Amino acid sequence: MALEKKITHDYEVRGEYKIIQERQKIAILEDGKEISSSYRRASFHPDDDISGESDELKAVASVWTDEIKAAWAEFQAAE
Repeated sequence: MALEKKITHDYEVRGEYKIIQERQKIAILEDGKEISSSYRRASFHPDDDISGESDELKAVASVWTDEIKAAWAEFQAAE
């Protein structure tokens, strides 16, 4: 009986300001079959510091153009 922990990520870009939603799945496998799993979610906004995040997330964040960042800053200032 071999146990293995497998972590995967998927991303979704939502809305006018291109908010990135990350879902991390943590699966426990026994002899290759999933016996348990849990999820962790996080959201990232155009003004967030993502320097410590994965290269995959940084690639997704390329949707944050200067125009999107400026629109997000205006939206935040109006709040």
